[in-house]
Amino acid sequence: MKCPRCKTGLLTRTTAGVEVDECPACQGIWFDADELRRVKDETDPDLNWMDVDLWKHPERFRVAAGPVDCPRCKIPLFAVQYGDTGVEIACCKSCRGAWLEAEALERIIDHLSEELLTKDVPDYLRATLREAKELVTGPESFLSEWRDFTTVVRMLQYRILAEHSRLAGMFAEFQAKSQF
Repeated sequence: MKCPRCKTGLLTRTTAGVEVDECPACQGIWFDADELRRVKDETDPDLNWMDVDLWKHPERFRVAAGPVDCPRCKIPLFAVQYGDTGVEIACCKSCRGAWLEAEALERIIDHLSEELLTKDVPDYLRATLREAKELVTGPESFLSEWRDFTTVVRMLQYRILAEHSRLAGMFAEFQAKSQF
C-alpha cells in the first residue's frame, strides 16, 4: 500500500498492540476497519466505552469528499471533521479504513480524555444506560460490551465520589471499619 498523501510505501508497525500501516515520510497512519477503535482502547482502557466509530454516529461529524484515495480500494476517501478537535479523518466508505495525519491520534485521545473528565453524573447515568442496552444490542462481542459497561459504571462511581466528598469520606470510613 502507498500513502494517500505522498505516495510513499506504507510500513507496518505496532501501535498499542495493533498492527497499523504508517508512512515513513509524513508519519500518517492507515487504520484498517476497527483498528482505530482497538488502538484507542489499548492506549487508554478508561476510554473503551467512548466511541470513535465514525460510521455509528455519522450525524456527529461534518463530512466532505476528500482529496485523496483509499490505499486499499483506490476510491476517494471522505474527509470527516472529528467533533471540535480540528482533526480530519479521511475515511473509506467501502473498506471502512481511516487515514490520520501525524499526531492526529494523540489529539483524538487527548480530546476523549478531556471529555471523560468533564462529564457530570447525569452524563454518566445516560452513558450507563446506553452501555447496558449495548450489552444486548451492541455491535461488538458480549465481552467487549461488558468491558465498556463496567468501565462506564466505574467512571460513574468516581464522578459521584468526586462531586460528593462527604460520601467519599463515609465510604472510606466504612471500609476502614469493616477490615479485620
